[in-house]
Amino acid sequence: MKSEQRRKKLLTVLSRRQPDLTIVMENIHDPHNVSAMFRSADAVGIAQVQLLYTKEKFPKIGKKSSSSANKWVEQRKFASVEECYTQLRKEGFFILATRLDEQAYSIYSYDLASPIALVFGNEHSGVSEEAAALADAKVMIPMVGMIQSLNVSVACGVCLFEALRQRLQAGKYEKPSFPQKQLHALYGEWLEK
Repeated sequence: MKSEQRRKKLLTVLSRRQPDLTIVMENIHDPHNVSAMFRSADAVGIAQVQLLYTKEKFPKIGKKSSSSANKWVEQRKFASVEECYTQLRKEGFFILATRLDEQAYSIYSYDLASPIALVFGNEHSGVSEEAAALADAKVMIPMVGMIQSLNVSVACGVCLFEALRQRLQAGKYEKPSFPQKQLHALYGEWLEK
């Protein structure tokens, strides 16, 4: 019975994956933040995250802090902003860099039910100048307190759950986004995990 429940769970989760929603982690060095971001990505149905490391080494992702979320979310690595963005645009993504500046609009003003890549930057310096300049737009999370920024994994969670809210409203979780053939292939892979 347990194996039957597991099969149903895998199919249910796969059928709700959102291949047109992704995050880009740019030079994020704290493995706890990376792991927490993977958890949020899995929770909202992201199929793949982009790891963009131009300065830092690719992070070691902790199974304990991510609750093994990285096992269920595919990773793609890039060593340059241009390479990452070119690939995402080829796949139809609109790229939103999270950044606190005068040209940034509220995350709540964007249609996050459309193909979106959200870029999150390093804990200390945020999204790089290059990643911000080459993005399609810049977004920020409105805040009314004394502190003007959130921890990167918290900011990621806030943005992704706004995307989840919009996508639930748009009915995007009601039927599989992957073509049937790809869905079956992924199901076979997940059974092996």
